[in-house]
Amino acid sequence: MKKTVIIEDEVIAAQTLRNLLTELEPDMEVLATLQSVEESVDWFHQHDEPDMVFMDIHLADGSSFHIFDSVTLKCPIIFTTAYDEYALQAFHVNSIDYLLKPIKKEDLRHALDKYERLTASNAPLIASEYIAAILADLQQKEKTYRSYFLIPHQDKLLPLAVSDIACFYVENKTTEIITYRNQKYTLDTPLDQIMQQLNPTIFFRANRQFIVAHKAISDINFWFGNKLKLQLSVSVPEIIIISKAKVSEFKTWYTK
Repeated sequence: MKKTVIIEDEVIAAQTLRNLLTELEPDMEVLATLQSVEESVDWFHQHDEPDMVFMDIHLADGSSFHIFDSVTLKCPIIFTTAYDEYALQAFHVNSIDYLLKPIKKEDLRHALDKYERLTASNAPLIASEYIAAILADLQQKEKTYRSYFLIPHQDKLLPLAVSDIACFYVENKTTEIITYRNQKYTLDTPLDQIMQQLNPTIFFRANRQFIVAHKAISDINFWFGNKLKLQLSVSVPEIIIISKAKVSEFKTWYTK
């Protein structure tokens, strides 16, 4: 029986991959599902190396490439990522494969077939020393930003896609999220920290209280004192004002 490890911090993505593996490779045992760099390093130090590893590139505590700072893996690794395909050409080098999220059954089948061909032919598999060069190549091509937040909701963590978020705002010293469906969630993270994780071409820090998504803006009005007032496509608790000092920056951002 082949053995694998899944390194993935998105609960739904990890379960989807596990289900697809069960369907396509019933004889493959998933030894562990790990969610962070730290947890992965600890696991590999305490267990024998599996036959293969599925590894998300971006984990909650940093890039999964940092795992290789502490662990040497000789088994093949299939990366999972939300990168656009053009940014992943480096993975065609040195027999490294990847799966674009959301993972499709046919793509997983292709990756598993590649693994079988490599092991059957005794071709050289992934080598840890290639990782730094690949990471550098990816970072030169595209800076990545957060694609999901895990929201505490009742007795579980709810994965919320950034693409579903219309705005973030502060109310009574608490950060709130409004989705395009007018759903409201609370997040224990300050706006300054959130803004650093968002794509600045998509989100704009309107003022101290609000971060707004470009496509959520339905109307822009002149306001007193050469300011602007934003109208969103969702309900918000107060008027969103762009100060005179930020009007030029906002116009440049909005029209890009």
